[in-house]
Amino acid sequence: MGGVPSTPRAGSRPKEAAEYLIGTFVGERAYPISSDFWQKLLDLPLTVQWPHERILHACEIFVQNNHHTRHLAKVLIHLVLCLQASMSSSAASSASYTRAVNATYISSVFLKYIIENSKSEKFEDLCLNLDEDMKIHVTLPMDQSIENFFMRGVLSYIGASDVSPHSCLLHHELLNLMFVVMSTQLRSGPSPGPKDVHPFIDAAMLQESTVVAAVVRRLLLNFITRPRVPFNGSNYPVFPEGSQPGVLQRVSSAAANFVLLPYYTFNYLVSSSGEGLRSPLADNSLLLLLILIHYRKCVMEDESITNANVETTGINSYMKETYFCENPYCKALNSVRDIEFDRVDIEGNAQSGPVVRLPFASLFDTLGLYLDGESSVLLLYSLVHGNSDFMEYVLVRTDLDTLLMPILETLYNASRRTPNQIYMLLIVLLILSQDSSFNASIHKLILQSVPWYQERLLHKTSLGSLMVVILIRTVKYNLSKLRDVYLHTNCLAILANMAPHVHRLSAYASQRLVSLFDMLSRKYTKLADLRDDRVLKIMPDQFEGDNTKEDMNDMLQSPELHIYTDFLRIVLEIFNAILTYALPRNPEVVYAIMHRQELFQPLKNHPRFNELIENIYTVLDFFNSRMDMQQMEGEWSVDKVLQVIIINCRSWRGEGMKMFNQLRFTYEQENHPEEFFTPYVWRLVVFKSFSFNPDAIALFPIDQPVYDTQSGELAA
Repeated sequence: MGGVPSTPRAGSRPKEAAEYLIGTFVGERAYPISSDFWQKLLDLPLTVQWPHERILHACEIFVQNNHHTRHLAKVLIHLVLCLQASMSSSAASSASYTRAVNATYISSVFLKYIIENSKSEKFEDLCLNLDEDMKIHVTLPMDQSIENFFMRGVLSYIGASDVSPHSCLLHHELLNLMFVVMSTQLRSGPSPGPKDVHPFIDAAMLQESTVVAAVVRRLLLNFITRPRVPFNGSNYPVFPEGSQPGVLQRVSSAAANFVLLPYYTFNYLVSSSGEGLRSPLADNSLLLLLILIHYRKCVMEDESITNANVETTGINSYMKETYFCENPYCKALNSVRDIEFDRVDIEGNAQSGPVVRLPFASLFDTLGLYLDGESSVLLLYSLVHGNSDFMEYVLVRTDLDTLLMPILETLYNASRRTPNQIYMLLIVLLILSQDSSFNASIHKLILQSVPWYQERLLHKTSLGSLMVVILIRTVKYNLSKLRDVYLHTNCLAILANMAPHVHRLSAYASQRLVSLFDMLSRKYTKLADLRDDRVLKIMPDQFEGDNTKEDMNDMLQSPELHIYTDFLRIVLEIFNAILTYALPRNPEVVYAIMHRQELFQPLKNHPRFNELIENIYTVLDFFNSRMDMQQMEGEWSVDKVLQVIIINCRSWRGEGMKMFNQLRFTYEQENHPEEFFTPYVWRLVVFKSFSFNPDAIALFPIDQPVYDTQSGELAA
């Protein structure tokens, strides 16, 4: 395959023709764009199996010769021409369609090898520039780059062409190709810099708004409709490798008619996760959308910027003269509107440019069905954080359990999920909990059962009560396993936002809330005792003045003790918010506090907590006195105590309670979100849909464990 075989005779077998044409493609001789060689190459019914080693050898030879032949740029141009022809052709099985599929896969194979093995940070060995006379043959504008011409052609096809049983194959291969061309990001670090070169994704950012909107719409529609790629054994033969199952039984890629595919696809390009019931096209569409919306182009102040909209970075990680260009795909996603509701902007802030319209009902339901996957969680986050219309739509839905139950079940199974997935789900809940109507609605929705909750039978509990239980469970899991301060803070922040709106919190949820205080106070007391022991070991002659011991206490306070002090204050604020604003509606909370009122005594006179605990004792004194006034025959039972509490809740007026400002936590994205999201998204892509040489990856550490994004199992 390294050298160019002799020209095959007329009527030669497909294998001989394939040997000659592929050998010619990777060889030394340069063929002009107008040569009929390209049509012959892309028309071949390539059904020959080649071993992996031979394919790699062909790639090596291609890299050596491409700087002279420019065959990579030429096959990309022919791919665009085939896409344009297939869009204008009425025949779904036209020759242009077949050529487009083959050109897509040929491009994927050689592009991926070059990107993985490039020695240049600017990927100069792609050799994407052509002479002006070559551009004339394809009506390529003189001032337009090959990568811009290529990305416009591919993105236009993805956005404008419907996904049908006939076109599904090509759509799927184009998505695979998009992973390849954008994988230059894997070669750069997590902090984008002005010297980073990503020719194809940068070209994608420069496309017209109509193309961008069409692409975003198509990718979201693919996620919603979840089309399946139909495999036809007669058109795409199965080539078994020894005793192993055939390629199409193992991978989602459908271009098995191409000569390089049978062994190469499984081992080199596509990573199969064995998801027989899922839609690879839908999954890859979502992953591509996430790549596009989270890309951030970093430029220097004196560089020419095509799009005038830029945002200045902070000074922590970047120089002052560094800017980020506006991401048009993120903007398009944030402006998606419901196709069934055309809201008029009464303030006159009409949306500029094309507007993406989708059925929000279908999008909402699909998200609820697939929130077990991390990519779906990232999409939900992007929508509730950036798209105000979708956020409003979510808040007015009466079936919030469609979204919340999968979220809560995932948090319940936190030990089998990645920390990033748990973190993103909590951020989604934090964003939702910022709305008072959401906090009120979740307590009105009654769940008949929660089959996945194993600790006890939850029968006819409110969605809000279940949410409190799961959040407290997540806090306890985090303290024992992950010990992530941000994760813990988010859980408590959600509970604090919910607290003033709590309505008929269940007995179990109320008990768990008190047990949370018990756990945190015991941890705090243990840390405080350790600090006091250190203070006592200091010699008395080191003390000077009346406040020396207090000063020493402050000086020796560990960061962990400081953190637990803040956590305890938040929990006490949660109790105060419930007792101040919602006590009559929550007799079970009062009962839970009364049942374990001794827990609050050790901190009653603590200077950091005494004001907050004082309100709790005001409530305890009120209800304890009412209990003492009752003439009760026999022993007090739970039901009898609760009945007294319910009766006296009606006469509760809040006298003697100190009013504190309500805690209200809001979510703010970090200054440089790309440092988290770009590596996160690409880790999902690399595991789920696209293999890449681990030694060439600089975007994220390769020694970290990888999780199956759907099953939640840890993978090597």
